[in-house]
Amino acid sequence: MRGETITLITRTPDGVDEGNDPIWRTHEETIEDVLIEDGTQANATDSTRPYGASIDRTIHLPRTWPYKSLRGATVRIDGIEYTVLGDPRPYTGGLTPTRWNLTAYLHDERG
Repeated sequence: MRGETITLITRTPDGVDEGNDPIWRTHEETIEDVLIEDGTQANATDSTRPYGASIDRTIHLPRTWPYKSLRGATVRIDGIEYTVLGDPRPYTGGLTPTRWNLTAYLHDERG
């Protein structure tokens, strides 16, 4: 089994502006051998977005990727950016017999 390549986009604070609001520095990182799983896809149900859609995906990151927090990160897959939900952590302890040890849930809404 072989995974796909994704782009992980993270932000770090880089000072504040005149209004004391944070200035963010964006960092993009390419990660190879990521398993991508389609999740649920649903139409929006509110009347103000008749063509809206909600898309969820799950990714499995390889254990060769040096772990760092994914809180607030986004993931680009095939040119579409998804928001990482929560702050997933790698599997620890016990037997994990595959090359992947971190599951992250992604979400996107459109329309």
